[in-house]
Amino acid sequence: MNYDEFTGQVQHRLELPATGETVRAIRATLMTLGQRIPEGAAEDLAASLPMEIKWYMTGAVHEHGERFDWREFVSRVSEIEHADRPEAAYHAQVITDLVRTQVPLSDFQQLRDQLPESEDDESWGKLFKVVDAGGWGEAEEVQTGGGPQSEAESETEPETTSGESSDRDA
Repeated sequence: MNYDEFTGQVQHRLELPATGETVRAIRATLMTLGQRIPEGAAEDLAASLPMEIKWYMTGAVHEHGERFDWREFVSRVSEIEHADRPEAAYHAQVITDLVRTQVPLSDFQQLRDQLPESEDDESWGKLFKVVDAGGWGEAEEVQTGGGPQSEAESETEPETTSGESSDRDA
């Protein structure tokens, strides 16, 4: 997949009206992710992405391996993207799912292994919400409204693993 195809996929999936907004969402998500994970992991993950997209995780990041939680991740993405927090969280989830389709499974698993998936605010499991729902096509059908969720849902909803049900499913 080349740069135009990648950005086109993101624009389509997020239903963004302009390429500039799309690129800003991609840059915000991947730069912030590149800041959070070690440099080698960012390089491994980005290696299979188009050169221009790869740069957001590697060349645009001055300090890799910073320690911050999911809430801080969403805040940073929101600030860079100029989007509200629920929208930024949703964009990051969809972009992460597209990245998953472009990189080797081992590199994507390395990413997941480096981001704790506990039940508290540190829970990076929320980043993989679309991935864990079966990918963008499946998640789009499951998701209410097909877009960003409320801030409370995107940040505080407990994650469930496959096969489990939450109270709202009952």
